[in-house]
Amino acid sequence: MASLRVHICSLLAYATFVSLISCHSLPKNHVALFIFGDSVLDPGNNNYINTTFRYQANFWPYGETFFRYPTGRFSDGRLISDFLAEFAGLPLIPAYLQPGNHKFIDGVNFASGGAGALVETNQGFVIDLKTQVSYFKKVEKSLRQELGDEEAKKLLSRAVYLISIGSNDYLTRNWTASDVEYVAMVIGNLTIQLKEVYKKGGRKFGFLNIAPLGCTPLLKVQIGSNGSCNDEVNKLAQLHDRELPKALQKIEKQLSGFKYSNYNFYKTAGERLNNPPKYGFKDATTACCGSGLYRGIDSCGGKRGVKEYELCKNPDENFFFDSIHPSEKAYQQFAKEMWSGGSDVIWPHNFKQFFEV
Repeated sequence: MASLRVHICSLLAYATFVSLISCHSLPKNHVALFIFGDSVLDPGNNNYINTTFRYQANFWPYGETFFRYPTGRFSDGRLISDFLAEFAGLPLIPAYLQPGNHKFIDGVNFASGGAGALVETNQGFVIDLKTQVSYFKKVEKSLRQELGDEEAKKLLSRAVYLISIGSNDYLTRNWTASDVEYVAMVIGNLTIQLKEVYKKGGRKFGFLNIAPLGCTPLLKVQIGSNGSCNDEVNKLAQLHDRELPKALQKIEKQLSGFKYSNYNFYKTAGERLNNPPKYGFKDATTACCGSGLYRGIDSCGGKRGVKEYELCKNPDENFFFDSIHPSEKAYQQFAKEMWSGGSDVIWPHNFKQFFEV
């Protein structure tokens, strides 16, 4: 059937230019999903770059529950972006660097575990945001060649752009700048890249703000055994989360048609850390996979310098899968809130509204 359609299209294209365009028209009300960011959204881009196991998750037990094999996702299963694609009626959005992926009608995922808004963050081991946006520009060019300028413009303007970035900038901070100056640098770099995507047609941008990173098992272990969170890192996250909406509101006034959605990851993750049973978790302190106190040593899979690790029987019972990343169950809950949540968790639009053409 597909080959017959191609043959018919070829004949029509030979007859008239108008028929050629109709053969490359988009499905009615089609909305693509383009994804930028870090390990919260990386579906396996880091599988295809020259890096270390620290920035990869392409080994067991990652992927154990849903895919039944490691995909490169830092989770026992799916990520927020996978669930959002499902809710939107899209297939799983593939990693940009995945071999053989040359069709971008549904979107594509550029996210890279360990990436930051600053080029210097984990430089040489990850795909920083600026490079991710340079890949998007190549995709934009490819879409114009495939669909023609008008259809490509329509696809890019209708598309939703999901972004999770900044956490690694704060986890690896080694600048002498003050907290205020440093957060301004991170958000400044983010807004520069947002405007680059806007220039290529992007209009609807959805963000996760920064979660309480200082309360992850990894950070708790680093400061001692009394169970306290790392307040220094959390203060940076809170400052970022106060400044990001201000920056987005400013851009909204500057750029015609720019719309944004800001998900309060800090609040929603914090609620689950403070009251795990309410959200169906038995444990929000200890990771499912890792070693040491709280399984906070980043040894899940035994490939990051420490071979020994423990693995819980049921990841759904734990909020954290490894020493810093949530489990699939937690990601699904976040995605549901991002999709149809109210203004108490996502504002001024939720993703369901974004996908309505």
